[in-house]
Amino acid sequence: MPAKPTPLPEAEVRQLAELGERLRLARLRRGQTAAAVAARAGITRVTLTRLERGEAGVTVGTLIKVMGVLGLADDFECLARDTGHALATERLAPRRVPPGIRLAHYPQLQSVAWHVAEGPAAVLTPAEAFTLYERNWRHIEPAKMLPRELALLERLTATVGKGVLLV
Repeated sequence: MPAKPTPLPEAEVRQLAELGERLRLARLRRGQTAAAVAARAGITRVTLTRLERGEAGVTVGTLIKVMGVLGLADDFECLARDTGHALATERLAPRRVPPGIRLAHYPQLQSVAWHVAEGPAAVLTPAEAFTLYERNWRHIEPAKMLPRELALLERLTATVGKGVLLV
């Protein structure tokens, strides 16, 4: 039996109740029944009712589904946006990128680095690796990337690419 979750502070309980009420009003303004919205979202009517009541046990995934059905998917993008702290974010320490990237550890990168010396000693700088990913993206198979290669690409994009991967 799972442990009982700790109770939410009163302010958060109130926020959930207000969110649920706004979703209920959005549904009613659109003239849709709870059963119809629940069916389109792929959830039960009871789950939708729990969401509209502001119960804390409803998942974020369920919230996103219902907002999508109600045409409010763009509003979800605003929930955790912190637009007022762009300068503070820029001052954060950049994520660490290894000084030398060994090709043997990253198969997709290795596949487009045919001109680099082969073997376990083949090493690229972060800038070289990032450039290879960008210029040869059409030859990269993201679905076949190992988790560590995806993490490397994310770090390279954040640091070398300044948040942008031009593909």
